[in-house]
Amino acid sequence: MKIVQIDVYQVDLPLHEGRYSWAGGKSVDVFDSTVVRIACDSGLVGHGEACPLGPAYLPSFAAGVRAALGALAPDLLGCDPRAVDAIGAQMDACLKGQPAAKSAVDMACWDLLGQAAELPVHLLLGGRFGESVALYRAISQDTPPAMAERIRQYRSEGYRRFQLKVGGEPDEDIARIEAAAEVLEPGDVLIADANTGWLPHQARRVVRAVRALDVYIEQPCLGYEECLTVRRACDHPFVLDESITDVESLLRAQRDGAMDAINIKLGKVGGLSRARQLRDLCVRLGLAMTIEDSWGGDIVTAAIAALAQSTPARFRFTATDFNSYVTRRIAEGAPQRRDGRFTASNAPGLGITPLPEALGAPVMTFAV
Repeated sequence: MKIVQIDVYQVDLPLHEGRYSWAGGKSVDVFDSTVVRIACDSGLVGHGEACPLGPAYLPSFAAGVRAALGALAPDLLGCDPRAVDAIGAQMDACLKGQPAAKSAVDMACWDLLGQAAELPVHLLLGGRFGESVALYRAISQDTPPAMAERIRQYRSEGYRRFQLKVGGEPDEDIARIEAAAEVLEPGDVLIADANTGWLPHQARRVVRAVRALDVYIEQPCLGYEECLTVRRACDHPFVLDESITDVESLLRAQRDGAMDAINIKLGKVGGLSRARQLRDLCVRLGLAMTIEDSWGGDIVTAAIAALAQSTPARFRFTATDFNSYVTRRIAEGAPQRRDGRFTASNAPGLGITPLPEALGAPVMTFAV
């Protein structure tokens, strides 16, 4: 089984809310997603997706993803996509870094591996734990009353876990957390996610002010060492996201006691293959995980669901259903939210069938 063609598509994904805002005044109105289609000589076709959270979040951006794919794709023609680790090694030999682009290719290869084996990807990643996975809802940064009202709205849709976007001025962030906490109900979980937006002195002010509230603190500062100083001054459960990019950073943080949970983003770490390594290590270390990506549509959501469903339930902090945030469907068969939860497909591969009219014409094609 050999790769004979790779097509790359650009897709715009508008948001139901119109705009998504987070720390530092950053916002996105329409997400720029890249879809990869890998065709093989056997007739099987696999798909992957990468969608950075705008150009100023992680060190990746949409046009850069497509440029990286242009460098990677010629070296992958003729390779066996079922050999996911060999494909990863080939990509690393061809191009340093660029995990978001590599994630899209890796995702498509897992889709092909599942189809070739006639098994769903979640079984290939370790099994099926439970019938469904609890989801969180990100609450876009806004005024404290508006954010509290969104929590009420999304709870009515079944969500019980809420990731509050903070990382602004400390006084307003304190008010945001307090307003959110006031509308929580028993069983709800609140995460204050600063997305690296605070300086250490600002973070310490916030955590001191909300010490009496039941809230998780997520990635308060840009640097790992800065986050660690806040962690050591903080009574709250602590989550690291942007600081955890590979096995080495995870092991360092574990040795330092730097967190209680981490966020595993597929595009941040380089795809399902690398995310699986981190997931398995977290299980051995006893760390909880949020399984997600930077952003995306139906294909990314299917991949998140596959990894989350194959993660033992006690280590699954939560996961994300990005396809419910956007107005545009790009594939059939992707998991759909039901009462704040989703379920990975039992169909072979990722279980998705892209919609040609949504993808349009490829922006790049590479063929044998």
